[in-house]
Amino acid sequence: MEEQNLQKRLIEIETAIAFQEKTIDELNQVVIEQGKQIQKLIQQNQYLAEMLKNETVKPLSEETPPPHY
Repeated sequence: MEEQNLQKRLIEIETAIAFQEKTIDELNQVVIEQGKQIQKLIQQNQYLAEMLKNETVKPLSEETPPPHY
């Protein structure tokens, strides 16, 4: 009887560990994907900052309205 309880408890612990390992792997993939997205946003931000610095992009107040206005 005691051995059955011990074996049942061991199975429960192994199941919990397997679930935690799966969850950690899934979270790791999310972190990796977010890191890629952050890097892309950083590059876009740097590009836009450079465009503003070089005055390639004008403030909206200085833009010429489109011809249909």
